[in-house]
Amino acid sequence: MVDNRYATALVIAAVLSVLASVYLSVSVGSPHWYRYTSPPVHAEHNATELRALQEEFLDGEFDEKTASDALFRMNGTLGLWWRCVQTHLDAHWYKEHDPQMVLECVSFTPSQQFTPKYKEPGNHNSGEDMIRTYLWRCQFLLPLVSLGLVVLGGLIGFCACVCSSLAPALFIGLLQLLAGLCSLATVCCFLAGMDLLHRVSMLPDRVDASLGWSLYLALIASPLYMMSAALLVWAARSHSQTYDRMAVYRVA
Repeated sequence: MVDNRYATALVIAAVLSVLASVYLSVSVGSPHWYRYTSPPVHAEHNATELRALQEEFLDGEFDEKTASDALFRMNGTLGLWWRCVQTHLDAHWYKEHDPQMVLECVSFTPSQQFTPKYKEPGNHNSGEDMIRTYLWRCQFLLPLVSLGLVVLGGLIGFCACVCSSLAPALFIGLLQLLAGLCSLATVCCFLAGMDLLHRVSMLPDRVDASLGWSLYLALIASPLYMMSAALLVWAARSHSQTYDRMAVYRVA
């Protein structure tokens, strides 16, 4: 028999875990982790150059240098699985005072996620940048690990509910804690990778960079997982101590 306090803690922990998983899933599937604000274009030459850059970005083979230039100059946004630029279908949009822009996105394929990064983006002869390479791979894999741990914890919790046992709660709490750490590590890897990219690939003049809302969602997911873990660990340990005291009392 589970005390009402422990049952309430388990329910709150489950709600927090589900909420954190929704936040993390939405953030992973969104391209708004990082965004660039570019100055408006008013010259035909620059507009033609941007259109060529847009076509290579959307239809050409992936190249970090080309992709970065397009993001810098076309109000781009970057996510874990997506990269997007703002485009316009009208060939003379640059002459309009306030043209309506459309966000066009391209996904990173699994092979592109594991493509090595180079010390000079786009220059394969400059040598591989191991730090940026592994940071990029970690930011791709860690959220998947985090969600996998939550699913595993959910399956164990379902089996525990069927068996009316609170024994696995401590292990599930540890899984939730690891999921929270993986979520936090994803954000750290992404920010560190972007900082290193900007060091080797300078932003053009009057281009501003800022964090997107998706990154904050992933950041919020981490403490939610940890609060869920704390509740589960508390419920498991408190229930165990109560059970031990009851056993001693019955023996006495």
